[in-house]
Amino acid sequence: MENAVELTKVLVKALVAHPEEVHVQPQAQEKEIRFRLQVHPDDVRHVIGRQGRTIQAIRTVVAAAAPPGQRLFFEIGNMDPRGVE
Repeated sequence: MENAVELTKVLVKALVAHPEEVHVQPQAQEKEIRFRLQVHPDDVRHVIGRQGRTIQAIRTVVAAAAPPGQRLFFEIGNMDPRGVE
């Protein structure tokens, strides 16, 4: 799962204007992994993309690095200036 987390960070940081504010928190369960992404408010639209195409592409690439049989879910939030959502 560590590979999937690192890959997610690399992909998201490449898309955003504020890469220092990208945080990925994985939550693994029996058959799924939930990635909680926190990004700068201005970068949310870049991560999601038009009609969700960018986040879907990220999910597809990260699925290749995830353990077999795991379903992936991404939750995207933004950070306020204090770093707390």
